[in-house]
Amino acid sequence: MAHLTRRRVVTTALATAAAGAFVPAQAAAAAPAGTVRPRGPHPLARAHAHNDYLHPRPLHDALAHGFTSVEADIFLVDGELLVAHEPGSLDPARTLVSLYLDPLLARVRANHGSVHAGHRDPLQLLIDIKTEGAATYLALDQVLRRYRKILTRCDRGRVRPGAVTPVISGDRAARAPMEAQTTRYAFYDGRPEDLGGAAHASFIPLISGNWTTNFGWPGTGPFPAAERTRLRAFVSAAHANGQRVRFWATPDIAGPERDAVWNELLAADVDHLNTDDLGGLESFLRRREDGGRRSV
Repeated sequence: MAHLTRRRVVTTALATAAAGAFVPAQAAAAAPAGTVRPRGPHPLARAHAHNDYLHPRPLHDALAHGFTSVEADIFLVDGELLVAHEPGSLDPARTLVSLYLDPLLARVRANHGSVHAGHRDPLQLLIDIKTEGAATYLALDQVLRRYRKILTRCDRGRVRPGAVTPVISGDRAARAPMEAQTTRYAFYDGRPEDLGGAAHASFIPLISGNWTTNFGWPGTGPFPAAERTRLRAFVSAAHANGQRVRFWATPDIAGPERDAVWNELLAADVDHLNTDDLGGLESFLRRREDGGRRSV
């Protein structure tokens, strides 16, 4: 119960003074964009869909599995924001607008103000910039403003939650034009070195780091005590600042090593578990709920 109480406090702080808390999602049968879904199992507040756009149905598959955060890589090409993992797979038809922003707008309208029917917390849309950061962000900002009615915004340091909270990752050059704005419709994905810095959670609500460069444990054998202590201290410091924590490059092949790392991340109260295996993470989290330990 104490764990749940602390999570509510952190979520409230993010929604009112930091950068929009985020998503609960809903595990329900797949449905066309804009369809109002019946209420089902509650969303999974820790589930983050890494490289979400590589799934057969970007965005929709993740939401159907109850995910509350999705990640899209973008390239600025001839004025368009294209979604792809690498330049060789760019497709003019696969844009941030067509794969994410338009479907999200349709869902929010159909669900009377929320991405997941019956759940009001914002969805986190992590946008990883792959081309030059400043120019790409300025183009992205113009696009996001067309969807401002559904987006969390920061106006003169005050956060006003919306149904979707964009968070900008990738090329670090995006930071300067973002910091210069009086009103923003996106927030900045910090790195471990940003923890404890001058930037408030209203600008950096999320601290993301590479698991393999911060921790040496791959999930085999016991978690070294010194690393466990360091992980928990890091998460506690971020939460004290009203910031959430995510690690990428954690083990993501089904097996005991992945489960061991995910268990340690849950025990340390890490906010987002990163995966390309939507069904695997959903099953992992819901099993722990059924065992009496909720993942939200």
